[in-house]
Amino acid sequence: MPFDILKFFRGSTPEAESEPIPEDVPAQDFELRLTYHAKSSAGVRMSAGAAAVTHLPDVAQPVAKGPIEVVEPLPLSLSDAAAELVRPLAAMQWIEAHGRLSPVTRHAIYVLESVAAVDLAYDALAVGLLHGNVDTSGYPEFNAVVGGLASHWDESTGDLMVRGVVGWGGRGVRGDTDRVAQRLLANIVTNLMASQYAVEMTTLEKPVPAAATGGLVCASCGFTSGDQRAFYCPRCGTRLLRG
Repeated sequence: MPFDILKFFRGSTPEAESEPIPEDVPAQDFELRLTYHAKSSAGVRMSAGAAAVTHLPDVAQPVAKGPIEVVEPLPLSLSDAAAELVRPLAAMQWIEAHGRLSPVTRHAIYVLESVAAVDLAYDALAVGLLHGNVDTSGYPEFNAVVGGLASHWDESTGDLMVRGVVGWGGRGVRGDTDRVAQRLLANIVTNLMASQYAVEMTTLEKPVPAAATGGLVCASCGFTSGDQRAFYCPRCGTRLLRG
């Protein structure tokens, strides 16, 4: 009797050894689809000066359903911030940089950064909820549209370059959100062009450091300009010191 018990626990009975290995094992599938979308308008050149910057929330406010929150470019100490769980240090920097913002603004930053519609290394944002509702935690639902205005300083002239940005998405179907977002973006640009500080519409180039061309470092904020031909910092608008 004891020997039979040992054989049972070792799985060495003739019945166990003769059982065929199944080719198809029943399985339960799990899947989560997250989709984010964003739209960005052409740039609008605005006259240089602090007045144009402080005027941007007023431009976006008529289109928004709630308050417009201003997000400054990231400081150099948090330049690696990213909302990515696979990079814990970057995620902690992202939380430190944006943890005090409202849920709507944090959602807007996450969506717009995820699809590379904005770059907070140099972009400043004036964003809020433009369409739709929020859930019980205060975060926008998948079909809600968030956005406003993104701005940076022109490296050549020092003028403020502004564009409208909208974003939406998450877990859910797309529906007619694309059409709604396009209409909201048009309203934002219309308000922007009606501003007393607007000069002209123009094509924007992303002011990132160019490979193998170096660049000047801003003495005010430490940001590296796009190339050696830059005269103004795209992050803070300070005139660059040229040796």
